[in-house]
Amino acid sequence: MVEAEAELKRLMLAGLAGDAAAHRTLLAAVARHLRNYYRARMRGAPEDAEDLVQETLIAIHTRRDSYDASYPVTAWIYAIARYRMIDHFRRHKRRGGDHIPLDDAPELFTAAEDQASDARRDVMRLLDTLPAKQREAIQLVKLDGMSVKDAAARLNLSESDVKVSAHRGLKALMKLMADAGP
Repeated sequence: MVEAEAELKRLMLAGLAGDAAAHRTLLAAVARHLRNYYRARMRGAPEDAEDLVQETLIAIHTRRDSYDASYPVTAWIYAIARYRMIDHFRRHKRRGGDHIPLDDAPELFTAAEDQASDARRDVMRLLDTLPAKQREAIQLVKLDGMSVKDAAARLNLSESDVKVSAHRGLKALMKLMADAGP
């Protein structure tokens, strides 16, 4: 899968440099991976899988400037795909017996599997450096996908306090990552 990472990254960088053909080629290649990824997880709802493919491609296109070339493009794409699926489940209030454990699912790109678990471990290490209130707000709202209202109830804080704590925690994490360098 290292070859796929290298080729997709080359296409991404060329697209960012203004090569429209490379960008179209990237989106077409990623679409094939996305279809397999979503179909495996959206059994019985192929129309939802195709909708997710399109939503993810749009997100990749509109957020391409947020891609940091010092990181694998497949990990970036996987993160977008995963969050699109989580948003889909939230919109459709899919819970209980329909639960698909996303953390146990195979990665969109097999090369990204180790990188994603390494990134998760690194994020958890960074989170451990934050004050408890900020760490818990980020964990519940940003990582676990809990609503601010539910997180506030669980933490016995106001909704505003949860939002501020998460914001300050994310800001502190960004500073820690910037200080650490590539």
